[in-house]
Amino acid sequence: MSILIGSHVSASDAIEEARVRDAQLAQFFLGSPQRWSAPSVSYPGGAAALKADAAHAGVGLYVHAAYLINIASPNPKVRFPSRKLLQDTCTLAGQVGAKGVIVHGGHVTEGAPIETGYDNWFKMIDSLETEVPLLIENTAGGKHAMARYCESLARLWERISSASGFAHVGFCLDTCHAHAAGELLDTLVERVKAITGRIDLVHANDSRDAFGSGADRHTNLGAGTIDPDALVAVVREAACDALVETPNGAEAQAADIAWLRDRL
Repeated sequence: MSILIGSHVSASDAIEEARVRDAQLAQFFLGSPQRWSAPSVSYPGGAAALKADAAHAGVGLYVHAAYLINIASPNPKVRFPSRKLLQDTCTLAGQVGAKGVIVHGGHVTEGAPIETGYDNWFKMIDSLETEVPLLIENTAGGKHAMARYCESLARLWERISSASGFAHVGFCLDTCHAHAAGELLDTLVERVKAITGRIDLVHANDSRDAFGSGADRHTNLGAGTIDPDALVAVVREAACDALVETPNGAEAQAADIAWLRDRL
């Protein structure tokens, strides 16, 4: 199958930003990633215009949920606004015609039973109403994270699999996060698919920091600590859409997209 490749861009001009990067996909935030404010579409003409222009340009859209969201949190002052913001994000993502909404797996605070996090995820998925897939993403650090290691991911998937909204749940695999978490990339796709049955999207990022560092620091492809062949193999074996979330602006991201496309 042909693997579509894109990048994370600004929502205000997502189609043009995709064009200058030679990207087939565009991922963006609906509002600030660091605020609890309601999601919104900054693209001129709003959700309907973005959906229509993306379809005309042949650009697939993905929405990344706000970083503040932590569905697993045992703190109701975090968990309840997280649920609302994630639901609202999924609703608006449906209006722009997104292919998926990506959200980090989150974590419980130290001292809280990790089962609480899995139970909170069950409640979220059981009540979720969405027209687009919700793609849970693996994370780089944290001893009490829901999706840092394959072992914890397996426990999460087992818990949410009986939720009424589980048919809308997928998985996003981030190569930088996995490397920083201490998961070997050469067998990762096989191990993840054995747990989830699917990988819907790859965040193809190199890692600034060392294997097992727990540091979520992306860098440009071929410039970090991940073996380039292993990174490309993950994208090839996952055989799904891939996005770069790399630094240094449009020119550097365009180079990353070309780097990955050439090697595939």
